[in-house]
Amino acid sequence: MAKVDKITHVGTNRFGFDSTVDIDVLRSLYLAPAYIKQGEQTKEVTGTGHKDYGSESTYDKDTNSIQYTTVAKFPPVKLLPNAERKRILVTGGAGFVGSHLVDRLMLLGHEVTVLDNFFTGSRTTVSHWVGHPNFEMVRHDVVEPFLIEVDQIYHLACPASPPHYQYNAVKTIKTSFMGTLNMLGLAKRTKARFLITSTSEVYGDPEEHPQREDYWGHVNCIGPRACYDEGKRVAETLTYGYARQDGVDVRVARIFNTFGPRMNPYDGRVVSNFIIQALKGEDMTVYGDGSQTRSFQYVHDLIDGLILLMNGDETRPVNIGNGDEFTILEFAEAVRDIVEKVQKEQGNPLAKRVNIIHKEIPTDDPQRRRPDTSRAKEVLQWQPQWHVRQGVEEMVRYYSAKMAEGAI
Repeated sequence: MAKVDKITHVGTNRFGFDSTVDIDVLRSLYLAPAYIKQGEQTKEVTGTGHKDYGSESTYDKDTNSIQYTTVAKFPPVKLLPNAERKRILVTGGAGFVGSHLVDRLMLLGHEVTVLDNFFTGSRTTVSHWVGHPNFEMVRHDVVEPFLIEVDQIYHLACPASPPHYQYNAVKTIKTSFMGTLNMLGLAKRTKARFLITSTSEVYGDPEEHPQREDYWGHVNCIGPRACYDEGKRVAETLTYGYARQDGVDVRVARIFNTFGPRMNPYDGRVVSNFIIQALKGEDMTVYGDGSQTRSFQYVHDLIDGLILLMNGDETRPVNIGNGDEFTILEFAEAVRDIVEKVQKEQGNPLAKRVNIIHKEIPTDDPQRRRPDTSRAKEVLQWQPQWHVRQGVEEMVRYYSAKMAEGAI
């Protein structure tokens, strides 16, 4: 993997919506200062140092307790004139992707309401905004109707990792159908623009490679993953039903594998699995012979894509993903190298190199998955800025800090 330039800003100024943000400000929200206290000694573990805004935490090893502190100031947000400030609802806004979207929209100066039932989301991902005059957090399940006045709805609510969505398959499909129905009803009443985050899983185990938006998919409708795959397919059908019948202004984003800080370390995704195993010095598990391919995109690129899609004019489904394809085995080796580099920098290298071991491949695991992102490039002028190696390094530093403070 080639060496890549340092990224200082994320976002774009396009379609009349400026989404550019300084990466250091964004990073400070998920790599907040964290301290470990043992006896009289207190040590800072994230390497970010004290800031005059945001949150901090101190883990006391002796009492196995953690103290959260919200510093008296919020991060500075853009001051927008009323005419430009949008009221934005983010369902699933306390989840992995949702929380990064909320951070971006808040820094840009908009009024954000987060709706989440905390089934897979966590309050800590957005707790640094609680109390801000532009922010509201509501504990609510989208399966039940919800009334609010808004200009834009980002509908992200749905468990997205196999262990979570298979845990209660009926609930998953109900969330995809009833939740989308309720949010589309809200968009219809308030004349809000509606964006749903669909998934590359709508293509199933594809017979076309790479996958374009006009490919209809190859899905097992009664398999263990069907509650999620078919749930998202029916959610798309419903979305376009409301667009044709009631004139609702809709956007559909088909998201491919995404990773980044705040990803649940134990949700069974390949990136988090590899990083946690390597950080702990455990064997890294590859399923099958490791020749199956995946393409991974970093979360900041995805947020750029979602904001561009919401504010642009494209109403057809749009793939948002990174076209760089890796075999799982290549990826495992890259993660191992990056973890070793970070641990060496932090002065705690592992005594011996971790091994990569092979296990049996799970049911319905797609062999190849890579987006054709020509449409996104053409209509949104969007393409990934983050090389996978840069993203993995950010995530390694995040998980490493979380382990040090006792959160993992």
